[in-house]
Amino acid sequence: MSAAQIPLAGIERIFHLGDSDVHALRSLDLAIGAGEYVSVMGPSGSGKSTLLNLLGLLDRPDAGTYRLEGQDVTTLSAEQQARVRSERIGFVFQSFHLIPRLTAAENIALPMMLAGIAPQQRAARVAQALKEYGLESRADHRPDQLSGGQRQRVAIARATIMRPAVILADEPTGNLDRATGDEVVRLLEELNRSGVTLIVVTHDAGIGGRARRQLRMEDGALIHDSGIA
Repeated sequence: MSAAQIPLAGIERIFHLGDSDVHALRSLDLAIGAGEYVSVMGPSGSGKSTLLNLLGLLDRPDAGTYRLEGQDVTTLSAEQQARVRSERIGFVFQSFHLIPRLTAAENIALPMMLAGIAPQQRAARVAQALKEYGLESRADHRPDQLSGGQRQRVAIARATIMRPAVILADEPTGNLDRATGDEVVRLLEELNRSGVTLIVVTHDAGIGGRARRQLRMEDGALIHDSGIA
């Protein structure tokens, strides 16, 4: 896996609600280096999720530039963005977002299937992922047959099966007990140590404090960056 360098400059995101405009992100300037481990914290409505959606190419800014591995991805077409999202960005969500009718192995394989990777290569990489995440005995189980921790491990395996440059984790421990949540965070931290850029959005100060760099947002603005002296 190679890591991503992420500079954002002058990012604005405005939502139009009735007669009013909500500035979800205001003149945001931010540079995240390749291989960094960053947490994003702040109260509800502070812009955390909007920032994550923009970083994940699930939304577009109204102004500003976002470069990923040297490319201004805000200028790409929807199809081009989908390709970058598939190949370079891994998502880990609070609610797992697994497909209920698919087994653990099939959920993990899905991004490779969508990318057109040959079945033999898919099978080999899924087998390796199941082994790495301690899920070999759960390969044929559907999500409703798995514990919360197992489901999140399946989700992490799926997020990393395409060997992305950056992992975006949105409240990854929100639906887990403390012990299971700590295990999931350790898995994400191991991926970061292998060189992947890790960005975690969380309300949990304990989890946020584990990151080597902490960002705090309020009213769409970045009000604190521990990486700036």
